[in-house]
Amino acid sequence: MSKMKIFVRTEKREEFCCIEATDGMTLEDVANSAIKTPRYRILAAIVNNSVRMLTEEIHEGDEITFIDMRTQAANLIYQSSLIMIYIRAIKTVFGESADAEIRNTINKGLYTVIKASKDVNDKDIKSIEAEMKRIVAAKMPFITNSDSTVTLDGYTAQLATQTVPNSGYIEYFEVRKYRRGVLVRFPHPNNPNYIPEYIDEIKLYEAFGEATRWGKLMDIFYAKDLNDKVQNGNYKELIQISEALHEKKIAELAERINAEKKRIILIAGPSSSGKTTFANRLLIQMKVIGLNPLYLGTDDYFVERSATPLDEFGEPNFEDLSAIDIALFNSNMNDLLCGQKVDLPTFDFLKGTKIFGKRITQIGKDQPIVIEGIHALNEELSSLISSDNKFKIYISPLTQLNIDSINRIPTTDARMLRRMVRDHNFRGHSAKHTLASWQKVRAGEDKNIFPFSNSADAFFNSVHLYEIAVVKKYAKRLLEEIKQNEEEFAEAERILKFLSYFETIEDDSIIANNSIIREFIGGSVLV
Repeated sequence: MSKMKIFVRTEKREEFCCIEATDGMTLEDVANSAIKTPRYRILAAIVNNSVRMLTEEIHEGDEITFIDMRTQAANLIYQSSLIMIYIRAIKTVFGESADAEIRNTINKGLYTVIKASKDVNDKDIKSIEAEMKRIVAAKMPFITNSDSTVTLDGYTAQLATQTVPNSGYIEYFEVRKYRRGVLVRFPHPNNPNYIPEYIDEIKLYEAFGEATRWGKLMDIFYAKDLNDKVQNGNYKELIQISEALHEKKIAELAERINAEKKRIILIAGPSSSGKTTFANRLLIQMKVIGLNPLYLGTDDYFVERSATPLDEFGEPNFEDLSAIDIALFNSNMNDLLCGQKVDLPTFDFLKGTKIFGKRITQIGKDQPIVIEGIHALNEELSSLISSDNKFKIYISPLTQLNIDSINRIPTTDARMLRRMVRDHNFRGHSAKHTLASWQKVRAGEDKNIFPFSNSADAFFNSVHLYEIAVVKKYAKRLLEEIKQNEEEFAEAERILKFLSYFETIEDDSIIANNSIIREFIGGSVLV
């Protein structure tokens, strides 16, 4: 066999190492021979900036970056492979006619509904998990067929993502009964070798349940249902109903705040949730019922630039809680609640200091304060404010619209598309820039936002079932600008494939100017 030179690395930030390989070797062969003790299980490879399965053969001059579950692409490959094993086990336990529907992510896992001839009990769950472990131990191959379907031990499905070479790669998972369905749990990208602690995210479950009801109301469950409405020209009513549901929900939140006599309304959510639009629409609904809220952001409470904590690269870390002057924030809020005049700061980002004397503020006896910021749900931020006064709202686009019954749409991808379009429209950033910074954004969310979501008094789902069909026309051309010689091409390629499952709504003029989507595509009167 002829020899060839290829270039290999296991981290994007590393330099490529030139090694000698043999013609006919697969990526799996290279991984096993060149990387003796990988930190985490290698699941796939990025070859010349395209994601490839480990079963593919190498070629002269290939630049290969092996990836594990810490990357979004490999994480989804793990999930798709796990789903195949799960459904194969279900069919073994309940019979070949049995099936499962993959709904959404919750409790660090996939929430699923098993469709079988009998109700699923705890004994059945143990049988399913035992069968999955047997399949994993057997290292059964995932076979990609000529029609792009994938087969595992006689079970065949159409997958939107690739798989690992065989079932033996799926080392970590957990199956448990959860309310009306079953949870299939797996490692978090932060620690691919560990099943995270189980925490029941009951409020998130309820929010997803509401999203399911909204989907039933609009008769949309999968991409095909949305595509049919777009093709038939019925999407205009869909947009109107979706916007009306948002307005109704926001009005209900305003009524609840009023009924419970809450005066400190704290709003937080991950990037591109639509926090600014939501907060302003909530303000309007509160005014409708006779309240006159004061709107504040926590950015004006940054500590002096010289006292700002630094990140691992020595840059100011404005996302860290210690970057906020917590003492001043609590003092100001309590003084306002007591009816005192308060000199509210304005942070000058150029000088890196707070400026006083420009916002002398006093509020009425029952006047509420609406506060938006990444740490709003963290009790440490408002620890000196009585809990009787506080009402916490978590906002995020929690999509229940999936491609089909086993191929879900990650909420993370929906948010990233929003951010990409907004970054281009209002900040002059390319899709390449958004993709390059996304991992850092998500790391900040994992630390500062997601751990506190369960403490919220209310969840607001900012998703619109129609939005992917609208955002597609903006995002697609931005993603297509990324060249194959750029590192972000692999992720762009993955997202473009995901977008290909959806028809495009070309005319979005019917979308109201106060819609959350307008915050990203433009034309908003609220941001």
